[in-house]
Amino acid sequence: MTAGPSARRQRPPDPPAGRGRTLVRLLLGGVLAFAGTTHLTVAREEFQAQVPSWVPLDPDVVVVASGVVEVALGGALLAAPRRWRPLVGGAAAAFFVAIFPGNVAQYLEGTDGFGLDTDAKRLARLPFQVPLVVGSLWSTGAWRAWRSRRERP
Repeated sequence: MTAGPSARRQRPPDPPAGRGRTLVRLLLGGVLAFAGTTHLTVAREEFQAQVPSWVPLDPDVVVVASGVVEVALGGALLAAPRRWRPLVGGAAAAFFVAIFPGNVAQYLEGTDGFGLDTDAKRLARLPFQVPLVVGSLWSTGAWRAWRSRRERP
């Protein structure tokens, strides 16, 4: 029996490590899409209170813009074709790096929000940005793609 055209288009199932990557990518995508949606709806004021005082824009503009970016990145992590995933993962990692100064400012300025009502809680939150960056790069193959480009002469 020969395989028809549709059989050639099907990709083989993900190996066990691939399933872990897929799970992390889908989890990050869902979290970003959810967080972005809350930026635009139910938690908008809460997020506005967390915009650092040194940002020279209206806090509502920052919250709306970051919410739109989060929804877009979340959707892309969930649905991007495999060939675009490294680019999406790099963009998500860059986003997590870009918002980190805001998290630091929340600690330094002592801004309460989302249950982060003590310096200890705000400080404890900061290291969690690392797994978000690493997870974005690893789960999408961005790290592997970057390394393979560096190794080519």
